[in-house]
Formats: sequence, C-alpha cells, structure tokens
Amino acid sequence: MKRLVLWCFLWCTAVMATVAEEVPQVANVLARHTTSLNGAWNYIVDVQEEGYYDYRMKPTPWGFFRNAKPQRPEDLIEYDFDKAPVMQVPGDWNTQDERLFFYEGTVWLKRSFQWHPHDDHHTILYFGAVNYEAHVYVNGQLAGHHVGGFTPFNFDVTKLLRDGENVVIVKVDNKRHAESVPTQIFDWWNYGGITRDVLLVDVEPVYIENYSLQLVSLEGRRLSFSVCLNQRVAGQEVTLSIPELKIKKSVMTDAEGCATLSMKAKPLLWSPASPKLYKVEIQRGTEVIRDEIGFRTIETRGKQILLNGEPIFLKGISIHEEKAHGGGRANSTADAHTLLSWAKELGCNFVRLAHYPHNEYAVREAERMGMLVWSEIPVYWTIAWTNPETYQNAERQLTDMIRRDQNRANVIIWSIANETPHSAERDRFLSRLATKARSLDSTRLISMAMEVTSADHYKNRLQDNMNEYVDVVSFNQYIGWYRDVNDASKMEWEIPYDKPVIISEFGGGAKYGLHGDKNQRWTEEFQENLYRENCAMLDKIDGLAGTTPWILKDFRSPRRVLNGIQDYYNRKGLFSDEGQKKKAFYVLKEWYEKASSNHE
Repeated sequence: MKRLVLWCFLWCTAVMATVAEEVPQVANVLARHTTSLNGAWNYIVDVQEEGYYDYRMKPTPWGFFRNAKPQRPEDLIEYDFDKAPVMQVPGDWNTQDERLFFYEGTVWLKRSFQWHPHDDHHTILYFGAVNYEAHVYVNGQLAGHHVGGFTPFNFDVTKLLRDGENVVIVKVDNKRHAESVPTQIFDWWNYGGITRDVLLVDVEPVYIENYSLQLVSLEGRRLSFSVCLNQRVAGQEVTLSIPELKIKKSVMTDAEGCATLSMKAKPLLWSPASPKLYKVEIQRGTEVIRDEIGFRTIETRGKQILLNGEPIFLKGISIHEEKAHGGGRANSTADAHTLLSWAKELGCNFVRLAHYPHNEYAVREAERMGMLVWSEIPVYWTIAWTNPETYQNAERQLTDMIRRDQNRANVIIWSIANETPHSAERDRFLSRLATKARSLDSTRLISMAMEVTSADHYKNRLQDNMNEYVDVVSFNQYIGWYRDVNDASKMEWEIPYDKPVIISEFGGGAKYGLHGDKNQRWTEEFQENLYRENCAMLDKIDGLAGTTPWILKDFRSPRRVLNGIQDYYNRKGLFSDEGQKKKAFYVLKEWYEKASSNHE
C-alpha cells in the first residue's frame, strides 16, 4: 500500500507540477536575444516507449524525462543519457544513425546547458520544428506538448530553470496516424527528430509578441502596421521606424494590448527583378525588434496574377525540404541557397515549397534572392475530414505558418491542401481552412492543388467545389507519366472559372545517366520528351498564369521501393539526388525563357 501511495504521489507530481506555459508563437524570434541549444544532443531509441509508459501502457512517473541517476549501489536505473550516443540538432535521426533509416517511433533527446537568470526577464524555449509529436521537459518537469512537424512552437520556461546547470529532454515521436496532418500515407520521407533550431529567448515580462507591416494600397502607397503584446496591457507606447523612408511613428496599445497604424509612404516595390528590403525597427521601452521587410502588392484580375499592378507569369518549380546532395532534412540558409540557386539557374522567379511549411531560413533566403513563394500545409491526400481534432490540427498549422511568414514580401500564396479527393466532408473541411486563412491575412492569395476529372480520354475538365474559395485555380496533372506520353499533344482542357490557372505539378521520373529511346521509361530521353510535349500542351491553356513542375531534385520516398531505378527515391527531379542536371532541365529552362511573352 505504501508503494502504491508513493507511486501515485510521484505520478501526480510529475503531471500536475507543470509550471511552464505554452505561449503563442513569438514573431521574428531570430531578431531577439537568443541562446542556441543547437549542437550535440544525447539520444536514446525507445521502441516500446518504456521511458513514457509502464508495462500496462500507463504513463509512468519513472520516465526518462527525470534523467535519474543511481544514488546507491543497489539502485536500478536502466538508462543513462550521459553514456548514450549523440546526434546533431537540428537534424534528422534517419541520416545520422543507419539503424534508424526507416525508423518511426520514439527517440528521447537530451541536452545539458548552463543558464543564469536575467533579472526579472522571462525565458522562452523555442523549437523551429520537431517531427512529429514532442513532449518537452525541463529539469524533469513537463514544459509542454506539441503536435505538428513543420511549424514553430515555444514555452515560457522561466519557472522551470535554475541558476547553473539545466537539462532539457524531448520525447520525439514521428509515428504516422490516420487522424494526423499529414495522415498515414504521404510521398516523402518521414524524417524524425528535432529538425530545426532550438533557442532560449530572453524577453521582458511584457514583450512584443506579434506584428505585421504590409503595403495595402498601390495607388495611395499606404502602409498598414499592427502590433500586439503578449499581455493585455493598455497604454504601452510602440514606435515604428523605417529610416530609409523617413518614417518614425508611435502608437499606444489598447485594452487588448494591441495597436494599429496606417500611413502613407513611397517605398521602392519588392519584385523578383528588384528584391528591395527596408530595415525596420519596432520599439517598446528598451525592447527593439529589427527586421528587413519588402513592400509589394499581389492580386488577381480575371485570369491574370498581378504583382505590383502588373501581370506576371510565375515560372516556378516545386521543392522538398531535403538537402541538395543526398538525403536528409535541409535546415540551414546554406542548404536553402543551394536549392534556390538551382531554381534561379532554371529561370524560375517562383518556388512552390511543398508540401509543408519550410524552414524560416529558406523563406527569408528566397526573399533576398527575389524568389516568389507558394507556402503549403500538409493537408495531403486523404485526411480524416470528419475528425474535429484533425481539423484543429490543420488550422493550427495554417495559423502558425501565416503568423511566422506574414511579413515576408515574397510569400504570395497560402495553399491549404494537395490532391484531396472530392467529397462533401472534404469541402466543409477545406472551406473552413480557406476562410480562416483569409481572416488571418487578406493581403495574399489563397490556393490549393486540385485534382482533375476527365470528361473523356482527350478532354480534361477541372471541376472542384473549392473554386469559389480560392483566388488561383491550381491543379496537378501527369499527362505522359500516368498516361501515354503521346497523349499530351491531343489533350484539351476545360477550366470553367474566370480565375488565373497554375499547373501546380507535372512531370515524370528519370534516373540520371540512364539513356535510351524517348519511349523508354526511366531514361533521361523519356523525361526530356515528356517535358517537351507537356510544355507545348500548356501553351494552349487559356489563363495559364504559372507552373511549378514536379520537382527540382530527386528526393527520398519510402513509396518508391527497390527496383534498380528508384531505390527509395522519387526520381521526378530535374536534378539527381547528388545535384546533376538531367536533360529535361534544359527543356524547361528554354520554355521559361520565352514563357513570359507567351502568357502575360
């Protein structure tokens, strides 16, 4: 009985003693005073989750999060983080430990660090992303729990930290579930781990939590500024400065801790040809947040997309967040720069960051390089449309994506889904997401990658109830890959909507260095001919405003099993997994060189 009472006491203490608080995402965390926890983390692979559950599958107070050490020779402690191997964070475990190449399950990661409190300041523990589910513990106490593998989250851990040595332990679980977002099946590698930065962020008790600065009127050149504090504190002065535009204006927060400001300005407009960014400062008391922000407008007129009031043809390519050479999750500015440089060499002014929000470094690097961006959440294929928790998960990811990147001038499209089968339940789910996106940000376009329904063998008709919720009609088609390559020249398209059209995917696979006849599948010549036939077909589509062929480079996928060609890679890239150009690269590059004059 005494042992049972002790067990209950310890378990209740472990669960109820959570004194951390999950706080809304802190905007522009890279501009704050931060301490990096990146680097070597010890890890323990926990296949049966014995560090979290007992043998009756009940949560245990003896979990690995305690980082327990034997106090007496007879003490039984069956794990030791200090003797465990290390992996680099940010990083994925699949490419850092060959035993974990296919692994889906729980891995515990631990990092010790020194910390000294800063007067009355608060400390936020920030994660750029953890795939997929994270339980975070600081000094044995639960800081919080997060679900979703591609968006940031943070906790106020001020009360959990102590002066001196501290320990953070994260239970990371990348198992797939039917009710998750994405769901159980998807065509990319399920990289597990702490895949983006881990930072300690030093803030005052009252701090600038979020802000938005946008050009909302081209004719009047009017800027709109909004800011919110983390607390509902009225009467706080916030000053916006844009020195190059000679703007310095102050505003007072209302009872909600928020303030708005509208002002006239004549900024040089951001565009792919001239990606101008202005240095911006936002100050409240001693707190100063610095950013670099570009100003542009994006809208549609009939079947045209207008950037800064002028028609633009989006010469794009789809990209997965995978390192340029070999596999592994991309997680740095250098990784992003290499991939985006390949896209620039192809002639692109636009990238579709598929099929989930990519690293903030990638979005910012694209902005500096003049690359427009389509950003997407992983509502992919068949989602649990009627599950309320699944919808809340998707909406949370959408909100976090928009919140993080709402000040990036290059992001012009929020995408809410990819290749989702038609149904009434799906329409309700996606229409709610579209409405939510528009309520969060009315300055950008909404789209999604739709599926095509065939009227007959050589006539495709796009018909999707979501047409009324999107600004841009986008769809995926694989004429020549899942149908005969020679069908492309005979194909007719019927798109009954007076809206711009983006072909969000087309293409086919080829193994770099494999050559043969143009009708021999998997050869570079087959892919080259497929692109040539498709580009000629796309020229006939009325209202074509852009394309993002599938895909920039070969990427890992467990759905593409061993056959001597794919070998766990999707081979539809224009670059190989090691960065060599395939012949189809030059076909698309040539088409893009003349595409603007043909379609604007």
